[in-house]
Amino acid sequence: MASFLPEIVLTSSPDGPIIAYDPHSGAIIAHFTGSRSPPKGLTLAGKSLIAASHISAAGAGSVNLYNWWSSAVFNHLPLPEPVAPLAATLDGTYLFAGGISGHVFSISLSSCRTIQKLPAHSKSVSCLEINDDGSLLVSGGDDGSIVVAPIFQLVAASPGRIKNPGNFVSHCFVGHASSVTAIRIGSCTSTMISCSADGTCKFWSLPRGLPLLTVTLPCPVAGLAIDPTDSHFYAAGSDGSIYIAAMKSPSRKQTKQSLQVMKWREKHGGAVISLAMLNQGGNLVSGSEDGSVWIWEAEKGQVMTVLGNEMVGISHLVVARGAANSRGSSAGLGMDMEEWREKSGLGAREMSRPVKKMEEMKEKLGVAVKDRSKAIDILESAIGAYERLLELILKEAKGGGTGNNKCGGKESM
Repeated sequence: MASFLPEIVLTSSPDGPIIAYDPHSGAIIAHFTGSRSPPKGLTLAGKSLIAASHISAAGAGSVNLYNWWSSAVFNHLPLPEPVAPLAATLDGTYLFAGGISGHVFSISLSSCRTIQKLPAHSKSVSCLEINDDGSLLVSGGDDGSIVVAPIFQLVAASPGRIKNPGNFVSHCFVGHASSVTAIRIGSCTSTMISCSADGTCKFWSLPRGLPLLTVTLPCPVAGLAIDPTDSHFYAAGSDGSIYIAAMKSPSRKQTKQSLQVMKWREKHGGAVISLAMLNQGGNLVSGSEDGSVWIWEAEKGQVMTVLGNEMVGISHLVVARGAANSRGSSAGLGMDMEEWREKSGLGAREMSRPVKKMEEMKEKLGVAVKDRSKAIDILESAIGAYERLLELILKEAKGGGTGNNKCGGKESM
């Protein structure tokens, strides 16, 4: 019978192994070797696989796959160019990788073959994100653009090159003056947030494809996190600080207004490159390029646990929830659940107590929020779909289009 670990923090590095931490005790519970991962080059493919971008000493690009019960690479997927950001469908069937040419590669994990590539950007792909229902892939590029594409089109298209990328893209946002470093999509709303090396965080209406609000920070931003109730967002500053602001649902009439942004007092010794939520939004985990990984109490903005400086640098971090295998050990890491609870100590038991209360609160809040926003989201989605259908009809009538120099700027060769 499968058993589960509540949460595991995974960090990757361009210089060292992937490390798995128990966030409750701070203990290292596993190492995964053999990958030199660039920024954003770590993701989870379902509950059973870990995927990491790998750039060899010769500069060749590939993706390494791991399972939870072995520290070694069990499958190696070569790609035609170096890739960095990764994202996977919720069931772990398909993997998406962003290349230095601006292409997004669609990979079938069952066959371990590249089935499609979309020329999404005119420069390197810098980040990838999949929305909560798994229907949309959102990519950010070094050219400052953001491309939204329906996943079913990227995996159902005939294998080979996409000759007309405009037909595969539902929206293209152009608003950042520099590389788009991270993208997050609210779970209770249709709002998307992007951040950039230009020091801005931008709010967008995902269904309508419209800009809503721009928040300017005093430094470049490399990572984002949104709490489970969409009440706050967190930004990773290159100055080592964490920035937080209340996340309202801005309308186009609020584009000239600004949100009040606060900075937490404690700061990393290097740029913060990645953020993720823990414990149903009660905690935030941050990773810095100096190798430090901190767990914060989100309500107070205080560091609770330091996971250690085990690496020269960190390129990305992700949180695995409910990772499992059929061998009866917790996430395949060589411990059963009783042993894990003992090693986790009092902190794990105490930190798990608020989870049920927060889950109950989240359910109650979620019902109210979703009931109120469901009709709006459905209407916006319908309008957006209708607009995209009209655009496709017009393109077909005119003989098709190829996109501009930022979004889908060049065809596959």
